[in-house]
Amino acid sequence: MYHSKITGLGYYVPDNVVTNDDLSKIIDTNDEWIQERTGIQERRHIIRGEDTTTSMGVKAAKIAMERSGVAAEDIDFVVFATLSPDYYFPGPGVLVQRDLGLRTVGALDVRNQCSGFVYAISVADQYIKTGMYKNILVIGSEVQSTGLDMTTRGRGVSVIFGDGAGAAVLSREEDLSKGILSTHLHSEGIHAEELVVTAPGMGGRWVTDILADNNPDDESYFPYMNGQFVFKNAVVRFAEVINEGLEANNLQVSDIDMLIPHQANLRISQYIQKKFGLNDDQVFSNIQKYGNTTAASIPIALTEAWEQGKIKSGDTVVLAAFGSGFTWASAIIKW
Repeated sequence: MYHSKITGLGYYVPDNVVTNDDLSKIIDTNDEWIQERTGIQERRHIIRGEDTTTSMGVKAAKIAMERSGVAAEDIDFVVFATLSPDYYFPGPGVLVQRDLGLRTVGALDVRNQCSGFVYAISVADQYIKTGMYKNILVIGSEVQSTGLDMTTRGRGVSVIFGDGAGAAVLSREEDLSKGILSTHLHSEGIHAEELVVTAPGMGGRWVTDILADNNPDDESYFPYMNGQFVFKNAVVRFAEVINEGLEANNLQVSDIDMLIPHQANLRISQYIQKKFGLNDDQVFSNIQKYGNTTAASIPIALTEAWEQGKIKSGDTVVLAAFGSGFTWASAIIKW
């Protein structure tokens, strides 16, 4: 039995900065309203033709691989987390395998939205623990700006989300006191429709139906979110899954050196920080700059925290996420 250890991190965000004031020019909203409810000041949106979910993932992956010292020929497997693939099928994992010039290794796509990266880390961790693979590339990447209702009708959702990508290389670690100590995954599908994009989908309205109806009032292909309901569930599940990870490893809250929560809403992160009695140096937030980048948010934040020297060797790092599905997850890492 082995542990898996994060040996390289990288992230990429588009150059195009979209501020709250920029959005107020096309949506009936304002900077104060957005910041008060979400903490977001700006986000990044791709410029069509310059970036895709896959291309951003590749850019982040190249940085992570360079930092890890793991060459393309040494990658054994790819796990790609996203809700916004370039194509309905195939998924972006195989496109990364192609664009990075990897061997004909396996590629797996994870569709668990905001908790997708932690799910992907958990999958990669199991493959490495059993000895099947030695180096796995894990990516979280999202292009959401092109699928949002950028009108006043959609302002409750569209002001929240941004585009970006983050990546990690997980490698075999023989010292069982280091690396990923445990991961914890949950779902509660009874609430799936509280945060959802219902179309196009094979079980309901497919592209042919949307085109045939040609209904300008059709909102089925835009994200729907029952914001208050999601918030209430998120703060409960965040706390539960963090505690679950700590208990599984006989750790106390005081042992947390850095908590990287999914950047869903600054108010959620602040609530959890207060609930656990953590100081500002123990919780990393960058939603102010990037908005909610869904599966990319944790790897982007994790990379920035590491780059800024806020994560050091020997630190206990906790990753935690909650999102559509409803799915939630945590990972406990000894750096």
